[in-house]
Amino acid sequence: MSACSVTLETLPQHPEGKEILTCLQCGVCAGACPYGDVMEYPPRRMIAMMRAGMQEKVFTSDSLLSCVACYACMAKCPRGIRLTEILLPLMKEQTLAYLPELPAELQRALQNTLRYGNPMGEPSRKRAAWVKTAGVPIRSFAEDRRPADALWFVECYTSYYPRGQDNSRATARLFHRLGVDYAILGNEEKCAGECGRLTWEPGLFETLMDYNMAVFQKYQFNRVVTSCPHAHNAFKNRYPVLGFNWALEHVTPFLAKRLDGLNALLTRKLPYLVTYHDSCCLGRQNEFYEAPRQLLRAIPGVKLVEMVHNRVNSLCCGGGGGGMWLDTYFKAKGYERLSERRVREAVATGADILAVSCPYEISRFEDALKVLGYDKRMMVRDVTELLAEAMEE
Repeated sequence: MSACSVTLETLPQHPEGKEILTCLQCGVCAGACPYGDVMEYPPRRMIAMMRAGMQEKVFTSDSLLSCVACYACMAKCPRGIRLTEILLPLMKEQTLAYLPELPAELQRALQNTLRYGNPMGEPSRKRAAWVKTAGVPIRSFAEDRRPADALWFVECYTSYYPRGQDNSRATARLFHRLGVDYAILGNEEKCAGECGRLTWEPGLFETLMDYNMAVFQKYQFNRVVTSCPHAHNAFKNRYPVLGFNWALEHVTPFLAKRLDGLNALLTRKLPYLVTYHDSCCLGRQNEFYEAPRQLLRAIPGVKLVEMVHNRVNSLCCGGGGGGMWLDTYFKAKGYERLSERRVREAVATGADILAVSCPYEISRFEDALKVLGYDKRMMVRDVTELLAEAMEE
């Protein structure tokens, strides 16, 4: 069942909808939710209100603004109910009609994405400007239409945000040295829109899906590789309704499959103590737990230590489901920022490096380290950045 084709009214007609209504009311979802202690209506209560025909009370509450789509409730549900994929997006869409307005920061990000194709509001002509600083040749389909094995979908934060561009430059160098046959969309690319579906605006998500699919169909390639777990999630779980049928990989497991070739390139010793943060989309949603750890262990000199909460129990950075653009709202409510909660746990390991595999996490954790005064004790690096550093002569 496609979540895009379901409404609350038609929910009982679908197998997954019937499954939602079998909720045990055990409360595990509320206990697993990082903001479960402040949500007036966690998933358990939403379902209870639906059963009682009182769902409008949920819609008139701002409770759902606290949902950062971290998949914790879905991963822990004893019934295996697809809460994050089905129920929560539908409830958010209905809530739109009742909320007086979305928080300004979130509203601005959504408007920018509709107008410019990215939440920062940057012009599309600058999307591939970082390519000039990559130090290796990068082919764009718009300039060279020859078929490629892989379409590298770079995404927004890795195209525009300066620290995200470090990720892109590192990935490009790794692809070049490994001999990957790839091309990018360059200025034709727009946000994949996964947060459009999980962040209140289904119309925006569908607009982006239509646009990206039309661009994809212009070129010949065998697989889509993306640096962003949120884009990976969108292509895997949402885009097939429009005919997306290419092989799909996130950069981290894509590189882990090529460890034999990488091992010969990783010649520089990095004397780092590293702790790895599991992205919610890459980890809980898609169960890529070992690939990033395999890559980190392959780097000469690196020692890997685990945080208390790791893999399926990992703490959310707070960026998903629109959380990237709700920090001001959360602060006004007096909520603890999830990125700060996670950084405290990372620092407690004694590690020098907090390694990540999601572009959202670079900015969130770097900011949290500064706010908490730990920025001299720990650095945030994407796994690809560490690999590229170990590859340099």
